[in-house]
Amino acid sequence: MNTYKRHRFPPDIISYAVWLYYRFNLSHRDIEDLLAERGITVSREAIRLWSIKFGALYSRRLKRKQRGFGDTFYIDEVFVKINGRQHYLWRAVDQDGEVVDVYLQAKRDGAAAKRFFKRLLRSYGGEPRKIVTDKLRSYGVAHRELMPDVSHDDSQYANNRAEQSHEATRVRERGMRKFKSVGQAQRFLGAHAAVSNLFNLGRHLVRAQHYRDLRMSAFAEWSRAIV
Repeated sequence: MNTYKRHRFPPDIISYAVWLYYRFNLSHRDIEDLLAERGITVSREAIRLWSIKFGALYSRRLKRKQRGFGDTFYIDEVFVKINGRQHYLWRAVDQDGEVVDVYLQAKRDGAAAKRFFKRLLRSYGGEPRKIVTDKLRSYGVAHRELMPDVSHDDSQYANNRAEQSHEATRVRERGMRKFKSVGQAQRFLGAHAAVSNLFNLGRHLVRAQHYRDLRMSAFAEWSRAIV
């Protein structure tokens, strides 16, 4: 099956526009201008539809090829207001800063925590060695019922890694002038996490040449995902 069947623009333009949208803090109008500067006339509405359709497709392919997560999960939740109603964005990252899962829910009680923990177990394919959370009691409920043998650290400041991981979402939320619906937010955040994980190369931790090699590997993996 041809992934790009019935699309007027060639695959390299579509995939490039989608990559720009999820990789950088750019609006659809920004990408329209970037393409126009290169002589490619495409509307921002077309770019928006590409981002919805192909962002989800690319992220599924990237997740299937994901190289695995670490054995320690840092878990946190942050409120997100959508259409005037408060929701909670649950996020888990590993010790390398890669996003294991993101999930929007209306509450942050014990039932919501258990739903998120079940998603984590499916994503990871088993139990992590350790989880790190804040002192929200809902985490204790989910931990006792779903993974009682896993080490649980809820000491002060231990969960800073998860709290800091929300910053990228806040930046994009401001750039998009808030999320318009729960479905739109979940779709965007899932695709954004997959692309961010692929290009999470730890530039400050490695030598320049090693970083360039890692970046080339990431581009190669991206090229396989967009075929």
